Amino acid sequence: MEIGFLPVTLWDLLDVLVVGWLLFQLYKLLRGSIAVNIFLGVLTLLVLSWAVRALNMQMLSSIIGLLISTGVIILIIVFQPEVRRFLITFANNTLRQRSKLLNRLLDRGEAEIEANRHAADELKKALHRMSKRKEGALIILNKNANLEGIAESGVKLNADISRPLIENIFFKNSPLHDGAMLIKGDKIIAAGCILPLSDSADLPQSVGLRHRAAVGITERTEVAAFLVSEETGIVSFAINGKLYRRLSQEKTDELVEQHF
Repeated sequence: MEIGFLPVTLWDLLDVLVVGWLLFQLYKLLRGSIAVNIFLGVLTLLVLSWAVRALNMQMLSSIIGLLISTGVIILIIVFQPEVRRFLITFANNTLRQRSKLLNRLLDRGEAEIEANRHAADELKKALHRMSKRKEGALIILNKNANLEGIAESGVKLNADISRPLIENIFFKNSPLHDGAMLIKGDKIIAAGCILPLSDSADLPQSVGLRHRAAVGITERTEVAAFLVSEETGIVSFAINGKLYRRLSQEKTDELVEQHF
């Protein structure tokens, strides 16, 4: 098949689709940050490079090629956190698909499913009660990410999830209430954990350290974060470096079920 003067094969179309998908995933990763402007500039430079090569403009093609070859190294250094997050996201998605396949093959028992369902219900009740009483909380739901370093910064519990335990941990006089709680499966892995803070310029000026910590951990690892504001009692949710505020009770329940 030919388009104008260019011969096009099935492999050419597949090549374009794969590159387009990779660029779209990279754009989603950077969307909402200052880095997206640089990403669009680099994308424009790549399109220009392809155009000058197609028009056989040798000198301009050499200059742009030199800029791209040196610029890639600089971009990797500047955007090291974003590159790391992209690689972690890709790896975790692969592990999740493998885990789902193994779970189907091994047919997880009803007891484990029921335990997770009960734990999710306890978490929902705790979030609603803490919201009504304006008790600040930050809870991280982890599926596959390696958070051993984060867990070490707090107190390891490895306890069953229950509403009273969650509320006691985040009670304002508790020594662990200022840190984050890590949950994996139907267990509270640790509490009082210290999280990295986000420096995103897109976050409202009004948000405090608890919100920046929730966004910060979701920027670096593939986890979900629920938080309750100590000032307003409003429940918020963070994932993939994005913060969603003022959740209704119904939306909170839906997100807990989806990400538990």
